Amino acid sequence: MKIVIVSDTHMPRNGRGLPDRLQQDLTECDLIIHGGDFQTLDVYKEFVGYGELIAVAGNVDSAELQSLLPKKRIVQKNGLKIGVVHGDGKGKTTEKRALEAFEEDEVDVIIFGHSHIPFSRFMKGVLLFNPGSPTDKRKLPYFSHGILTIEDTWKVEHTFYH
Repeated sequence: MKIVIVSDTHMPRNGRGLPDRLQQDLTECDLIIHGGDFQTLDVYKEFVGYGELIAVAGNVDSAELQSLLPKKRIVQKNGLKIGVVHGDGKGKTTEKRALEAFEEDEVDVIIFGHSHIPFSRFMKGVLLFNPGSPTDKRKLPYFSHGILTIEDTWKVEHTFYH
């Protein structure tokens, strides 16, 4: 099973669409997980056009998306429990807010966004993964998203591109 992990698409912005590299992975995946900040319902619908989408609302999503999507959710795929949250809020680091969002839940992986900074680290026995952003890299050298592969075991990796 191939899962594309993406967050912080912040579109439309400067007339730019989804990068070719991301579109290629979206056409080849079994599932898409989006960590919020689509920005508009049209962008959400664009992702739905690629296949099954699991998503949460981010802090810059439109009121329409805020009412459509939960702030946090847990999904189980092939025995792997995945928590999804945007990670915005006050105080603490984005990583700590994401981890705290699931402190009452048993999850194997927490997918979050908000900071636009690619992140992959185990904290308290849970893998925290931020795919970065495919459209708004801020001061980083590359755009990015993630690929979660679940077979007999699972692995998650960043995909970086210009």
